[in-house]
Amino acid sequence: MMRSLKLSLMLTAGLALAGSAASAQNWQLVWQDEFTNSIGPDWVFETGTGSGGWGNNELEYYRPENATIENGQLVITAKQESFGGMNYTSARMKTQGRKSWTYGKIEARIAIPSFQGSWPAFWMLGSNIGQVGWPSCGEIDILEHVNTNAEINGTVHWTGTDGNHASYGGTTPVAVTGYHVYSIEWDANAIKWFVDGAQYNVINIANNVGSTEEFQRDFFILLNFAIGGNWPGFTVNNGALPAKMYVDYVRVYQNGGGTNPGFSTTIQAENYSAMSGVQVEATTDAGGGSNVGYIETGDWMAYPAVTIPTTGTYKVEYRVASLNGGGRLSLDVNAGANVLGYLDIPSTGGWQNWTTISHNVTINAGTYNFGIFAQSGGWNINWFRITKL
Repeated sequence: MMRSLKLSLMLTAGLALAGSAASAQNWQLVWQDEFTNSIGPDWVFETGTGSGGWGNNELEYYRPENATIENGQLVITAKQESFGGMNYTSARMKTQGRKSWTYGKIEARIAIPSFQGSWPAFWMLGSNIGQVGWPSCGEIDILEHVNTNAEINGTVHWTGTDGNHASYGGTTPVAVTGYHVYSIEWDANAIKWFVDGAQYNVINIANNVGSTEEFQRDFFILLNFAIGGNWPGFTVNNGALPAKMYVDYVRVYQNGGGTNPGFSTTIQAENYSAMSGVQVEATTDAGGGSNVGYIETGDWMAYPAVTIPTTGTYKVEYRVASLNGGGRLSLDVNAGANVLGYLDIPSTGGWQNWTTISHNVTINAGTYNFGIFAQSGGWNINWFRITKL
């Protein structure tokens, strides 16, 4: 959805894995919004016109009032009306700061209108966008459709090996005004696009080929209905308005077994909901952004609403740095009510010399507020990752 002025479709040899067979999966539902009676609490609404029309010179003003529930469905309505200096209104919503995922099957059942000037989308952005910006955060477009095109688009955007915007995508014919299930299946090796269970596009991201390492990190979901902009153009069929984008549900699954990686979520250390004693600073670690530093004995950070899909053993990794070592952390849930484990932090020789340490812990299925507590200080942390073994 977020694009440069000129879309660069990179059909680079080695990135496409066309015709690759799907691996066996054991998908387990880890999050959903069925929109039965209301819009769930994990959505945040964006308002206004963004920077430069949300980076695309879009023509609408986004308002939460344009998102409603009708007959057990989310309805995003684009209208021709003057508001905030614009001639159109619509809605844009995201799970940023509330729910994000690394890997999985992300799907939604959607019906959209088709008219000149329309640009509905179901997509994802990297959770570190606030630190590294776009396109370095990465973008996964699960569904985009413009104007009256006979096909939908599935695309990824990132920063390529030359340091510039890179993108790769594919299309498939779809009668978009009817309901269809649009989805991706994403793991450490590839991202695959599907419509109604039929694969039409795939990109290879194994071993970070083509500087695609951003797609090994957390992403959040967005839904929006833009009017006009760089891609659809600036001619709008006003006779088609008001127009409605219908979303029956959004669901996220992660792999509970099979040949691909299972549940894994990476949480940036600076994305805490509460803390005591720590500070955020710029990091020189891979990927840039920020880390949490100045950690002293007794300091802590809290991370809300992390969903663990199944009871079992999980590997928890921590990206840490320490000038002298001697630090020690503990991982707990629900404000220290249950300590999951402890880990000593070695010397890395500098506050920005980074290493990854880990331990295995047992966690019951459920949604928890996780906490990291400094049993003894003298270390920095960039992120931590929870992976089902």
